[in-house]
Amino acid sequence: MNLKVYKNVLSANEEWAARTRAFLAEKRAVMWNIIGSPGSGKTALLERLIPFLRERLSCFVLEGDVETTRDADRLLALHIPAVQILTHGACHLGAKTVFQALEDLPLPEAGEGVCVFVENVGNLVCPAEFDIGENGKIAVLSVTEGEDKPLKYPLLFREAIAAVIAKTDLIPHLPVSLERYRDNISAVNAEVPVFECSAVSGEGTERFAEWLLGRRRSMPYTVNSRP
Repeated sequence: MNLKVYKNVLSANEEWAARTRAFLAEKRAVMWNIIGSPGSGKTALLERLIPFLRERLSCFVLEGDVETTRDADRLLALHIPAVQILTHGACHLGAKTVFQALEDLPLPEAGEGVCVFVENVGNLVCPAEFDIGENGKIAVLSVTEGEDKPLKYPLLFREAIAAVIAKTDLIPHLPVSLERYRDNISAVNAEVPVFECSAVSGEGTERFAEWLLGRRRSMPYTVNSRP
């Protein structure tokens, strides 16, 4: 009889994620995986956030999208180093692609304070299921999406180390409640810190940036560390 061996289809992804963690530890760099729906405001958040952070860190962005370089072009216009990764149909970024893109970034020497943001493909489901070697997933949910989204798509909010409620400047024009957004996130993950941000006014982004800086200072930079 022939013995059939079935291998976990995610094992290759996990191996590449482990290589990325080792690479980041060697560089003493931190990498955040930004996940949210299309149009949730991920790119606009980075446009506001990074100019504040880069006073103290060297910031880089890996932009994930199905097609076009529009998001990377927006960041490059602000002199933010960004690389566009096109999936041509895939609903998430894989760990191998992220590792290869990281190797191509002109990262400074270890100890100089490096922060890499990965803006994943717009999707609340698929990107939450894949480890790309990040130091943490950050969930972005705009006030235009509906207060029930954390309850309908709980995995991301369970996995996230932080949640951002974006586009808060639109609250006066919408029949929604920030309190209900917070309550529904808390119902899924009572421990996750929630930040209310507006990329238009900048409100809340400095507080979120300070939290990220504090989180980075607490990173152990060990090869096997997981979020």
